[in-house]
Amino acid sequence: MFKRLSDTEKRFDEISERLGSSDVMNNQEEYKKLMQEYKVLSPICEKWREYKKWEQTRLDAEELMAGDDKEMAILAEEELIESKEKLEKIVEELKILLLPKDENDDRNVIVEIRGGAGGEEAALFSYVLYRMYNMYADSVGFKTELVSANETELGGFKEVSFMISGLGAYSRFKYESGVHRVQRVPETEAQGRIHTSTVTVAVLPEAEEVDVEINMADIEIEAHRASGAGGQHVNKTDSAIRLIHKPTGIIVECQDERSQYKNRDKAMKILRSKLYEKKLEEQNAALASERRSQVGTGDRSERIRTYNYPQGRVTDHRIGLTLYNLENILNGGIEPIIEALQSTERAEKLANGEF
Repeated sequence: MFKRLSDTEKRFDEISERLGSSDVMNNQEEYKKLMQEYKVLSPICEKWREYKKWEQTRLDAEELMAGDDKEMAILAEEELIESKEKLEKIVEELKILLLPKDENDDRNVIVEIRGGAGGEEAALFSYVLYRMYNMYADSVGFKTELVSANETELGGFKEVSFMISGLGAYSRFKYESGVHRVQRVPETEAQGRIHTSTVTVAVLPEAEEVDVEINMADIEIEAHRASGAGGQHVNKTDSAIRLIHKPTGIIVECQDERSQYKNRDKAMKILRSKLYEKKLEEQNAALASERRSQVGTGDRSERIRTYNYPQGRVTDHRIGLTLYNLENILNGGIEPIIEALQSTERAEKLANGEF
């Protein structure tokens, strides 16, 4: 581990020097690439240098304790105890910093929410989750952009797709992929019985053009009128776009923008991300299996999280976490759940010695 940290520091110093050169500063692509690496290595090097400082303190204290000055030896013993405690803590922090990072963590994401079992009630909860993610994204400084929505007459979503932009968006939202179960009394239920419904959430990392090569001859493009539950723009112009990728059968629709060109641009981003996801799955069979089990089919028995309205409870079944602050969570307060999931993942990697 220490050899790796030493090599990391050398690379960090090399990047720092190169970023100050005129050649790099005049090359935007190289400058951006180096800055991204600089940001990744910076916290590791900062912690490594802190470790080396306390290690020197420990060595100095041991040297003083070996001397003849008893008063200095007493002071040195206190420093030795403190430095050992600090070093132990810093080593654990360094292990976390050295854990392998998901290559997609810094990317923007495309989120797709679909009503599963439960009909209109599932569609209404799809809107609740859409609102929750938008409020959470706003709270952490991310930007959201609607791509397409299939609304119901009661204000729910049969399905909705939207983009979330911001550095590290995937690192936070990737844990939301799966089946979300809601237990509540529907407004239309006269007898006050609790109904159980499900909603499926899929989170895709946004792909860059360099990640996936798309042959435009493989794409069938259809323009049609936007559909929805109402609104002046609906069914007035043929601005909605449907892309069909013939080799894979993947279909993408976008109807949020009034401009056919803008809808086509958004739809291409989603198609590229779907093809990138497919590429990743083909490269890693274990990942494919994991994601299939996460997204599932929307059946009531498959779930990663339950939202129980009568009890004001949210339970994440993957880590056995239960919180009794449903209203706050549905208003975007999902950070405690995400942090708990991140901590569990880190702990599993540390236990497996992946640092």
